[in-house]
Amino acid sequence: MRKTLTCIICPNGCSLEVVSDENGFSVTGNLCARGEEYAKEEMCNPMRTISSSIRLLNGDMEIVSVRLSKPVPKAMIFPIMEVIRSAFTEAPVHIGDVLIKNVLGTGADVIATRNAERR
Repeated sequence: MRKTLTCIICPNGCSLEVVSDENGFSVTGNLCARGEEYAKEEMCNPMRTISSSIRLLNGDMEIVSVRLSKPVPKAMIFPIMEVIRSAFTEAPVHIGDVLIKNVLGTGADVIATRNAERR
């Protein structure tokens, strides 16, 4: 199997050519070793991070921005977003507060990226 990817690890944006066969993967087009690592991970177990927002009760704003503490498998994005969409928290909230611990058993926490005070 042959696949072309654009590396997103550094600003170079290398066009990677990945060829897989029974012996593994070969990667060409990368200007650094990180591109080869990225291509192999993207082929075997693509990971993503999520940034979103959670509803805020009794706060000085209606929502508070959040992100995941670490990347999760790409297939988990939509299930995790369902959890985030249905969640809410009470003000005050501070940057770094864990609002949802170990979301869907992924080991990733949903953490606040903004302060929000009580109204």
